[in-house]
Amino acid sequence: MPIDTSDLNQLQGAYKAAVEEWIAAIKLEEELASVNRSIAEIDKWEAAHFKEDEVRGKVLELKKEYEDALRKEQFGF
Repeated sequence: MPIDTSDLNQLQGAYKAAVEEWIAAIKLEEELASVNRSIAEIDKWEAAHFKEDEVRGKVLELKKEYEDALRKEQFGF
């Protein structure tokens, strides 16, 4: 049974939004890696890394959901 294209569009939109969030998290981590080396700044940098890792996990989950839906739509499994 084919998947409704609105479902595919929703999955694609969620995936793309998560990727944009991930890009922002990477840029923040990069920015914090380039500043003063005080303990407070290092703590912010480390927190940014954990956030980036969390968002990356979200991206991977949404990517899998979208890929699975595409496979079902295109190949029926």
